[in-house]
Amino acid sequence: MTSKELAFACAKAADDAKATAIAVYDLRGTSSITDFAIVCTATSVPHLRAVLRDVDKEIGEQYGLEPIYAERTPNALWSVLDYIDVMVHVMADEVRDFYNLEEFWKPENRIEWAPES
Repeated sequence: MTSKELAFACAKAADDAKATAIAVYDLRGTSSITDFAIVCTATSVPHLRAVLRDVDKEIGEQYGLEPIYAERTPNALWSVLDYIDVMVHVMADEVRDFYNLEEFWKPENRIEWAPES
């Protein structure tokens, strides 16, 4: 599985868990820590927990991959699943707006992604 395929699988799992505003960034050649970043929004702490759980479960069951690191503190309203080549950031809307993580990346790093019908 390529890092791009993993990124899209993570984005799809987040979409299946009803995360919103899912953005996929291709950071190859830009970042020294990961190839792809997925940023998505959860509507509440329970929803954030569910998105983390579902992405982790789906990727584990379908591809046999576990995150090398998982920041599972949903009360902080920003959690991360780190698959080395792919990092999944699940954030509450107000935290996403405040930290504006996506400003660190160029708009052209954002790649088109759409869930399969």
